[in-house]
Amino acid sequence: MNIKQLGKRKDTVHKVPFEYDTAPSTLRELITETVKICVAQYISRMDRGDAVLTDEQIDDMGRIGKIAFGIVYGEKKPDVDEAVKTAIQGFEDGLFRVFRGMDELTELDREEKFNEGDEITFIRLTMLAGRMW
Repeated sequence: MNIKQLGKRKDTVHKVPFEYDTAPSTLRELITETVKICVAQYISRMDRGDAVLTDEQIDDMGRIGKIAFGIVYGEKKPDVDEAVKTAIQGFEDGLFRVFRGMDELTELDREEKFNEGDEITFIRLTMLAGRMW
């Protein structure tokens, strides 16, 4: 996966390896399995109470005026099935797009052949609000 950290103003994207038990066969499966991995990591951080930041992370957050330590303060663990439903709904509503390499994946249930080493990028779209002149 290609990930741009929240709060970073630099135009850098870091490659983060994700390991799947089996290769997804559709975009829906890719989103589902990715959400499951992310929720499991989140719950793991909750259980450990991780709050360690690197100097680079502190500098990046300091530039935007807010340093957050990544501590999960809530005690309620996320529901995996609800998180998957929310992610699929978000894709259907156009809140994010998914690319494999330079090719956009647009159909949730179309058969896809994902291979080890494929570069997947999720791009969250931001709605802009403003005044019309």
